[in-house]
Amino acid sequence: MMKTIVMLTLSVLLCKTALAQQLPSLFLVGDSISILYTPSLRADLAHTFNFSRKATSQDQTPQQQLNDPNANGQDSRLVLKYLQTRYAEPGFHPDVVVVNCGLWDIKRSPKTNAIVVDAAEYKANLTAIADLIRAHGAKMVWINTTPVDDARHNSVQKSFFRFNADVVAYNQIASDLFKARGVPEIDLYWFTAQLGPGHVVDHVHFDEPTSAKQAAFIAGFLESWWTRAAPER
Repeated sequence: MMKTIVMLTLSVLLCKTALAQQLPSLFLVGDSISILYTPSLRADLAHTFNFSRKATSQDQTPQQQLNDPNANGQDSRLVLKYLQTRYAEPGFHPDVVVVNCGLWDIKRSPKTNAIVVDAAEYKANLTAIADLIRAHGAKMVWINTTPVDDARHNSVQKSFFRFNADVVAYNQIASDLFKARGVPEIDLYWFTAQLGPGHVVDHVHFDEPTSAKQAAFIAGFLESWWTRAAPER
């Protein structure tokens, strides 16, 4: 009897492994907002993609990863550099690369109002990211930047400011660029904004129920899009 149970268990594990190997691979690199919705997104996509993301090798909670450069994609300059490094590795060849960056690009100095990555460089970085992903035969999906409440953010976070006007402007730069290149865009800005106020737990990060809703929205888009895009591979 025990031998039969062991054999059945091994059979189930082998079936799950085989199924996972047949699924397309999806890699996510994004900012701290993406870190918080990753647990729900991973679960939501479990039957559609082999999901992985830029992450630390340490056993950290999502909250602990927020300021970890090994997990947080940060600005577009660093996302480009990170993907260049990963693509230099022979084992890195995801079918889909989902990218988000913007919140770190629009950080402004409270003293000088200087922005971390200006609009021209932001567009250039996104162009280079798209070119890199396409050159390696993967499909790219873009997730735009979530809203910022100016008053709340800049009263809580004193070391740098953010303004929603910059979010809107940089989202438009990305949208125009990717629309022209045929890269699908997930409008997380719109989705989050229509949920209304009261979901931010600090200066910019969202509570767990909101992060779960964001994940469900993203997963729904990706599953629908992949159904249409897969035959083109």
